[in-house]
Amino acid sequence: MSDRQYHIVVFGATSFVGEILTRYLLQRHGVGGDLQWAIAGRSATKLGALKAGLGAEAETLPVLLADAADDAQLRQMCAQARVVVSTVGPYALYGSPLVAACAQTGTDYCDLTGEVQWIRRMILAHEDEAKASGARIVHCCGFDSIPSDLGVYFLQQQARERFGAPCTRVKLRIKAMRGGFSGGTAASLMNVLTEVKRDPSLRKVLGNPFALCVGDDSGRPRQPEVRLAAYDEEFGSWAGPFVMSAINTRVVHRSNHLAGHPYGRDFVYDEAMMTGRGIRGRLTAAGIGAGLGGFVAAAVVPPTRWLLERYVVPKPGEGPSPAAQERGFYDFRFIGTTADGRSLRTKVTGDRDPGYGSTAKMLGEAAVCLAQDLPRERKVGGFWTPATAFGGQLIDRLQAHAGLRFEVLD
Repeated sequence: MSDRQYHIVVFGATSFVGEILTRYLLQRHGVGGDLQWAIAGRSATKLGALKAGLGAEAETLPVLLADAADDAQLRQMCAQARVVVSTVGPYALYGSPLVAACAQTGTDYCDLTGEVQWIRRMILAHEDEAKASGARIVHCCGFDSIPSDLGVYFLQQQARERFGAPCTRVKLRIKAMRGGFSGGTAASLMNVLTEVKRDPSLRKVLGNPFALCVGDDSGRPRQPEVRLAAYDEEFGSWAGPFVMSAINTRVVHRSNHLAGHPYGRDFVYDEAMMTGRGIRGRLTAAGIGAGLGGFVAAAVVPPTRWLLERYVVPKPGEGPSPAAQERGFYDFRFIGTTADGRSLRTKVTGDRDPGYGSTAKMLGEAAVCLAQDLPRERKVGGFWTPATAFGGQLIDRLQAHAGLRFEVLD
């Protein structure tokens, strides 16, 4: 890999998140320094406009042309990079050829997908090839699912230091969060619902908390799921469903699976939104559940789906303004309990809009960590999660540069 021209290539640099990521890498590393990187996409015009908007410092930023559907162009791009970072979604529609090209050429890869059914397909199709070529493939390196996956990893590290044993039961509750919704996220969600309508058997995959634990047929404990309003005694708050739990819980369980079950084979994990005490908290939690259910129901019926796409959800390429991204934040609270009843509380917080401003920083640091901190002899090829690929090294990077904090509360 040392003879490859670039440490990192950002593929899809002109997408909404791709542009934020490009600006972040430029701010952190400049051009022509210790980190050699380039931007890539299918439109020379759009890439040129992006460079022009970045200012004089980006004048010498290399540009590569590659179409997401052109296998030869993708392989040519991969052959020049140690790591390819993809922001081209929905990944189930546009991301498969690039994963295949990375697995074939031994190129490391990371993205910000939250599409469980697509990740499972990629693991089944390309894991053997990635292991043979040495390609390290790491999905979910944004808000899906770094705060959850590394948050559980951090809690478990602290539990082992304090108790000498892991927490076999972990809860994540979102205490507070402010952020916008982009057209790319909306398009990915709509595509998942389209796939389910076309192939109803996907409901079983999407409903399985262990869907990404490919090859693990051992006994698995039943996993809780907050779907409507539920009162949580440990947090002293009503809780409603958290839309990202559908991907985050699967990634956390895959981390436990890949690492050889350090959290225990009886590990139980769930996520939910805290909505407060009293009748107001209960009604808010119930409203979140009803709203999510109503959105899904409306999105699978053609007339109401058309109305949603035309008047409600943002279009691809749209998202929160820079000012809104600056005002965004999130506060995740964890409670872990050991098999003998000892407990530990931790939290993960982040600045910026979680899905975009913060996601771009997380994705950027994950890519740099993959390119510069993980020699091939330490981490072999295959499909990894953020916790199993990066662990504490990425936590250090995120706290130093990306506005995240991992803290023990008691």
